[in-house]
Amino acid sequence: MEFSIIFIVSIFLIGFIGSFVSGMLGIGGSIIIYPMLLYIPAALGIAQFSAFEVSGITAIQVFFATIGGVWVYRKGEYLNKIIIGYMGISILIGSFVGGIVSSHMTENGINMVYGVLALIAVVLMLVPKKDIDDVPLNMDRFNRLLSALLALLVGVSAGIVGAGGAFLLVPIMLVVLRVPTRITIATSLAITFISSIGATTSKIIAGQVLFVPAVIMIIASLIAAPLGAKLGKKVNTKYLQWILAILIIATAIKIWMDLLS
Repeated sequence: MEFSIIFIVSIFLIGFIGSFVSGMLGIGGSIIIYPMLLYIPAALGIAQFSAFEVSGITAIQVFFATIGGVWVYRKGEYLNKIIIGYMGISILIGSFVGGIVSSHMTENGINMVYGVLALIAVVLMLVPKKDIDDVPLNMDRFNRLLSALLALLVGVSAGIVGAGGAFLLVPIMLVVLRVPTRITIATSLAITFISSIGATTSKIIAGQVLFVPAVIMIIASLIAAPLGAKLGKKVNTKYLQWILAILIIATAIKIWMDLLS
């Protein structure tokens, strides 16, 4: 693979855009970066990444993007350690298992898993919900078993496509677990970081990581994710949720059109 200036700039911009949105919306960025890596380099004629390679690069990007986002929130009151503990351990196990399983799947199989995850996320985001931003999180009502089980399932499926799972974690935490939006955005970043450890480790073991594009993604992530997280603190949470829903819907449509064509 030839690493031209156009190639480097293109991969950097993909990583920058995905990581900026990652920090702003409390997601790992894979919901955007996965299809961008799959389609944009091929359309420009600079590279043709396989689904395996895309999932490996994406896993690395999510790992570093979430570091930057969590760093911004580290001194705030929005990182809930109890939720991180229960969901983090489960999603770490699931993402590692998912990453190993992906090496035994076909490219279409990996893309199909991604398409299903996107559709589920769309449904969850469109479920009507009350505004609970100003309601303190009651940990006595927080379903620890359900949160751990859901995190495990998200981890396995997200690990297959190299994602951290935040684009599923966010709607699950908002709609199912009834976690306030600001806490969801910050805490999901921390859980996604833990998930990305399992996914990245398994992708490296499976030999699915292209290190030059991954390094470019890392640089872009470290610059863009903190910028996005700072903006996310200032933007109305309703707008954040709508932006996330629109991004997921657009991705789901594109992926399924390709799978069914």
